Amino acid sequence: MKLILRWLLNAIAIYIIAQYLPGLSVGGFYSALIVVFVLGLINAVIRPILLFFTLPINILTLGLFTFVINGLLFWFASTIVKGFEVAGFWPAFWGALLLSIVSWVVSDIMKNRTRI
Repeated sequence: MKLILRWLLNAIAIYIIAQYLPGLSVGGFYSALIVVFVLGLINAVIRPILLFFTLPINILTLGLFTFVINGLLFWFASTIVKGFEVAGFWPAFWGALLLSIVSWVVSDIMKNRTRI
């Protein structure tokens, strides 16, 4: 149940982010649900491999290169999902950053909710 709620909240977040961030567009809420699902798969499969191979750059930049990887993977998701358009790297970078913040807040709220 928590997974579905987290999925829905992240889909709402990506839908809202796309409404206000220039360079991002989502065809509808269904597309936002698919985007969140695809991003979850990408982050589970491809992201660890990329982080491993870019470890020296990540060490040199004190982990800041991870933001670049997140932006590139966000941009990559737009090539897979129809109805989700990203105009370039910078909209992808800011969209990934905003979605990461929202996802972190949602996870924190859900974690604190189970403690009560």
